[in-house]
Amino acid sequence: MAKSETIINTERLQLREIVDSDLENIFNGLSNEDVTKYYAVSFSSLEETKTQMEWYKNLRHEKTGIWWAICSKDHQIFYGAIGYNDLDQEHQKAEIGFWLLPQFWRQGFIKEALSPVIDYGFTILNLHRIEAFVESGNEASSRMLKSKSFNYEGTLRECELKSNHFISLDVFAKINQSTS
Repeated sequence: MAKSETIINTERLQLREIVDSDLENIFNGLSNEDVTKYYAVSFSSLEETKTQMEWYKNLRHEKTGIWWAICSKDHQIFYGAIGYNDLDQEHQKAEIGFWLLPQFWRQGFIKEALSPVIDYGFTILNLHRIEAFVESGNEASSRMLKSKSFNYEGTLRECELKSNHFISLDVFAKINQSTS
C-alpha cells in the first residue's frame, strides 16, 4: 500500500483516511447504541476511543488494512467510516466493514461509498476475495452487501461473545472475477 494518504471521491462524498482529529467523530459513532448494536466495539469515553484510533493507525503502519472517514465533499460533515482490516497479502483477501451515524441512515451513503472501496480493494490492494462478517439479525448490512453482489456463504453459529452473550456471524464474500 502507498504511504501517502488515499482519498476517494464520489458524487456526494469524500472518503479520506481517518486521522487523529476524527477522535470525537469516531467516539460519537462507536458510543452510540444504535451503531454498536451490531458492531464489534463500543466505547464509553474519548479516552477509550483512543484505542480505536491507534488500531486505525496500526492497520496502515503494519499494512494490514485501511479505513476511511466518510465525509461530505466539503469536509463539513462526518457521516461514518468504511474500510478494510485483516488484510492478508499472501492469500489476497481482507475483511470489509462500515458504519454510519444514525442521522445519516437510509440516505445511500454506504451504497455510494462501498463501490469505490470494493474497486480499491480489487485494483489497488490486489485482493481476490473481500469478506464481510455480519452479526446475524443485521438485515440492513446483509441487504447492502447482497446489493453489491456479495454472496452469503453461511453462518458461524455462536462464535463470538458480546455483552456476555454468544452471537452468530453471517459470512459474505465477493470474489474478484478478473483474478479467477
